Amino acid sequence: MNNRDAAQVFYNIADLLEIKGEQIYKVLAYRRAAESILSLGRDLRGVWKEGGLETIPGVGKAIGAKIDELLRTGKLEFYEELKAEVPATLAEVLRVGDVGPKKAARFWKELGITTLDQLERAARDGRLRGLSGMGEKSEARILASIEALRRRQSGRIPIGTARPIAESLLQRLRQAPDVAKAEMAGSLRRWRETVGDLDLIVGATDPDAVMQAVRQFPEIARIKGQGETKFSAELVDGLRVQLWVHPPERFGTALQYATGSQAHNVRLRERALDLGLSLSEHGFKRSDGKEILCAEEAEVYQRLGLPWIPPELREDQGEVQAASAGRLPELVTLEALHGELHSHTDWSDGQNTIEEMARGARSAGLSYLVISDHSQSLGVVNGLTVERLRMQWEAIAEAQHRLGDSILLLRGAEVEIRADGELDYPDEILAALDVVTASVHTSLRQSRERVTARMLSAVRNPHVDVIGHPTGRMVGGRDPAELDLEAVLAAARESGVALEINAHPARLDLKDAHARRAVEMGCRLAINSDAHSPADLELRPYGVATARRGWVGAESVVNAWPRERLLAWLGQRG
Repeated sequence: MNNRDAAQVFYNIADLLEIKGEQIYKVLAYRRAAESILSLGRDLRGVWKEGGLETIPGVGKAIGAKIDELLRTGKLEFYEELKAEVPATLAEVLRVGDVGPKKAARFWKELGITTLDQLERAARDGRLRGLSGMGEKSEARILASIEALRRRQSGRIPIGTARPIAESLLQRLRQAPDVAKAEMAGSLRRWRETVGDLDLIVGATDPDAVMQAVRQFPEIARIKGQGETKFSAELVDGLRVQLWVHPPERFGTALQYATGSQAHNVRLRERALDLGLSLSEHGFKRSDGKEILCAEEAEVYQRLGLPWIPPELREDQGEVQAASAGRLPELVTLEALHGELHSHTDWSDGQNTIEEMARGARSAGLSYLVISDHSQSLGVVNGLTVERLRMQWEAIAEAQHRLGDSILLLRGAEVEIRADGELDYPDEILAALDVVTASVHTSLRQSRERVTARMLSAVRNPHVDVIGHPTGRMVGGRDPAELDLEAVLAAARESGVALEINAHPARLDLKDAHARRAVEMGCRLAINSDAHSPADLELRPYGVATARRGWVGAESVVNAWPRERLLAWLGQRG
């Protein structure tokens, strides 16, 4: 049982308890534990064997005992008993818009509906309208929600899909009459790798005018609901938008509240209570009933005696405690990146010439660029033979001559770690390269032992400088290789190899939790776009955000070092 399997058990428990009608604090406790397990950044079994389950955020003695039982026996008696009371498939029904825990329980108890398919058939047959409070419109909304859910499949949208859409909406919102401010919120602003909804916050004095303007946006497929300050809609591609409009003088607390996470906000509310205040999305309230309004988000944290906490950290992973103690890390920024260590050209599967890639990197403000086309065994992407690689070195030198000192080009390669653990080029070729990025693209489903041994072989190779997208995962599309990541991180620390955070939103690999664990262990990282065109360099913010979510500072990131320091590091590595 891996971390994902264990987390899913606790997510399911939370859903079933909610349908059963248990107190919300119990539901949230299991959901919090599931979230912490999923974002642990290391093998849950390793923590268990060390006796450290209760060091996991949100895991106390009771839930720790359940994790212990689950890992020892492969099952959890409490979960089995719960499934005997509440059909496990109702968790799927709960994901349908307009269906909360109470409705799901009614559908089950009054109509015998326990699956999504049964709910859809009942709605199409007109059987839901027989329940009190339900009618034809309710059935239509449920059917539309089921269709949207199936389009989304997992119910979560990759951030690389969601964020550009949100940015387009925000650009037009900021031009709408009376709008003083408009920002993303929720998972989008925290840069989670997938999001459920597009949460947008607007500061304006006339909410109705803002909502009327949004209604005219061509992306809006249907209106889901509208209140005094909140507007819900579904876009033509099935994405949901939640828009909140607050007076500008209340914008700070509204933005903080809507950004979340829920667990982070609970921490802040507890701190407010300790100070004799209550905190809501509308503002602070003193014990005498008087309000304290915050137009800027930083004011919310100031009132609580805290420095502003970056949105990427707001997951209740110790950030409030660190802020209180003055120990918040100084996180890496996009501006801190001096170069790109992983780029492709038309010599392999890139779209542009060496010089075009270099000019694009220079325009992005970078001072060095590594040309790292694929190695020979990846014939499907026109990987370079040794002969072609040598020819490319000449082409790099010619491009450097034309570009002068405006940007430094380095000779690199993305070298395949073959299924047997050997690298795709001989040592004398690897030694002649400025930067060697070793990656796995094939045989990702090897056993844990084999794929780990394969990766360790590359990490310990003295010619390897960077491990590219280490787990091989694709967000929402391919599970990571079954690596013993703890062993890989330990070896990387020992060898000094940098582990890549691949900024492409389809990868984001290493993921945030693994990046945090890497920094804790003293590993070096590299944030790369894996650019196949100059436009791909614009993906770097996704990698930076992933690093920030992992509490990563610029000192740990080798391509946040100036050119001279990077070259000195590469020289020390030989």
